[in-house]
Amino acid sequence: MHNEVIAHIKSRKSELIEKWIDRVKEDADERMVNVVSEQVFQGTSYEFFDLILLSLSEKDHEYKNKLQMFSEKVVRLGWPITFVVSGLRKFIHLVHDDLIEQGVVSKEREGEYLESLDEWLAPLSNEIIHTYASTWEKTVSLQKIALQELSAPLIPVVEHISIMPLVGTIDTERARLIMENLLDGVVSHRAEVVLIDITGVPVVDTMVAHHVIQAAEAVHLVGARCMLVGIRPEIAQTIVNLGIDLNKFITTSTLRKGMEKALEMTNRKIVELEGVN
Repeated sequence: MHNEVIAHIKSRKSELIEKWIDRVKEDADERMVNVVSEQVFQGTSYEFFDLILLSLSEKDHEYKNKLQMFSEKVVRLGWPITFVVSGLRKFIHLVHDDLIEQGVVSKEREGEYLESLDEWLAPLSNEIIHTYASTWEKTVSLQKIALQELSAPLIPVVEHISIMPLVGTIDTERARLIMENLLDGVVSHRAEVVLIDITGVPVVDTMVAHHVIQAAEAVHLVGARCMLVGIRPEIAQTIVNLGIDLNKFITTSTLRKGMEKALEMTNRKIVELEGVN
């Protein structure tokens, strides 16, 4: 029965894949279709179609490699696993319907063929889910490592003055990295004043403020002074409403004002020279 079905699918490949793509698109999230070009969507669909046929091949090594490559591709495209598995289910029903329409299967045997198709593709479905999950975990892990490497660098701008720009949300793990980078940077750069810039932090709640206060106190313990800059009006209001005490630290609304204060604290200032454009 398998050989008969495979021969039918191969002989009607063009017609089947066009119908299948139309059915997949009907239930696809509009964002998934729009974020990639029509050419990429079509190409990925053909890859999936060929992968299904290859799953019955004796070339196990080739199949495993293509399955891994396909999973990596759909993860990059941002297609959820439910979309991929749903496409596989649609393939089963499409082939079943086509077998009946083309007279390959009689009405009496259509249940038998549908059950056979399910049994045929069940292992592939399980393998796709497993490989997709593994690929997704690997991708997320690599992204996390990359973000950690870029997270919260302490940047020396002038002698004895360094800036740590914070961007995005701050959780416990990231707060730990901020503390480590801050203390290591203060010592290695011989910083006397450190500006923690929270302009890019969307929300400052009690936990975030607690982490920032801890970081500032740690900087003080290693002999440097800390300044909190980039406090927007809405952030200032939130801090007041939460009852967070920042009186121990110098605060400014912008990085520029903070830099001017930092220069004063290190006995320097910005001077405009006459006649210099």
